[in-house]
Amino acid sequence: MVDPDDLDGGEWADRYRLTPIERWLESERLWVAYLASGGSLDPEPDSQSPFLDAGSWGPGAPVGRSGVGLIRRSGV
Repeated sequence: MVDPDDLDGGEWADRYRLTPIERWLESERLWVAYLASGGSLDPEPDSQSPFLDAGSWGPGAPVGRSGVGLIRRSGV
């Protein structure tokens, strides 16, 4: 049997020792923490893609605000 400490010097050894269900639960916990700290599941655009329409992508709405911009009123 291979000792997890021998594989990578111990940095990932604790994760290797977890059972698959324990890894799943730990990943869930990390995703919750990531989202709670303001992380987003929205994909970032691939600047190398030939299908990227740079004009259609923009940063998301600020937290807690709608994505609707203000409309200027004019005398038209």
